Amino acid sequence: MNGGAGGSERPEERQRFPPPGRSLPLSALGQNGLLQALVQGAEPPAGDVEISEELQRAREEWEAVEEIRSGLGGAPAVATAPISFREALQFFRTAAELGERRRKLRAPRRRQGLAALLRFLFGPPRLQPQLRGEQELALAMAQCALDDNESVHMRILQTIYKKLTRSRLGCPRYGAHWEELGFQGTDPGTDLRGTGMLALMQLLFFVMDPQMLPLALDIFRLSQHETQEFPFGIMSVNITRIVLQALREERLSRECNRRQQVIAVLNDLYAAAFLRLYRTWKGQHKTIADSCFLLKELELSTKRKPKQLLKSLEAFVSRGPTAEGPAPPSPPSPSSRELSFTGLCDLEGELRLV
Repeated sequence: MNGGAGGSERPEERQRFPPPGRSLPLSALGQNGLLQALVQGAEPPAGDVEISEELQRAREEWEAVEEIRSGLGGAPAVATAPISFREALQFFRTAAELGERRRKLRAPRRRQGLAALLRFLFGPPRLQPQLRGEQELALAMAQCALDDNESVHMRILQTIYKKLTRSRLGCPRYGAHWEELGFQGTDPGTDLRGTGMLALMQLLFFVMDPQMLPLALDIFRLSQHETQEFPFGIMSVNITRIVLQALREERLSRECNRRQQVIAVLNDLYAAAFLRLYRTWKGQHKTIADSCFLLKELELSTKRKPKQLLKSLEAFVSRGPTAEGPAPPSPPSPSSRELSFTGLCDLEGELRLV
């Protein structure tokens, strides 16, 4: 019974290829050595000619999968190495485009007469001259748009995605997966109005700093809560906008002068403000309907009491993230999925939940 042609078939061939009429599962295509040879343009081994039609169909399916992975409908997706905050910052320090933007930034107008006297007596101190370069760099990054043709920009975006989703795989440049991270649409670049690459740099700091990552993941999980959900990406951009405005109004000069740093102070204040929002949102069972009030309150706290916020972050880090406790229970309230994330409030100046 087994002595015919069918009996001469080797067991490994039966495992590698399905019976006629059945297609290869897509998950197995990339592991098929013969298929990989076909995709790369090599000739199949002579003994496998009779199944070339099946493999050709599989090849076409695999190439389609590669195009979907790329998100561009063109070349296969290429894995990008994660980028550290330090490496990304060094890129912006030396970027020619940002150098031009920094030269165009004007120093704040000096007050005269009574206004100058009142500022001297009651206003915040001026940023020391040796820190102006760092301030200009932060303001220039806020004016820099996300560029698809700049590999560092794309690595920043991919690193943020991988860290928040805990995935080892990259993702397409455009797609609904960005909405799952809390951006408004398929392109996070459209949500960076007024904050530019500074918003992504602060988010990169949040997920790449070992002490901050647990907090970032806790906030991201809360943002996906059944009734307390909120758009994580949009909220992050708004917090960057708050911190940026505090810098422009010289509310952070005292702390920057004390630490002899600007960007590090901005990052810590960003994390501290996010921590304040997280604790309030989680502890008081807030929903997206409360976001307008909470952001306005956070703006006032950031501008008037930045040192207090920074101390709360320092205490949080010293205790460790486990002190925050488990995720909140679901309160009996209508699902926030019925509410739109767009146009909820209009805060001072440019600040708003976009």
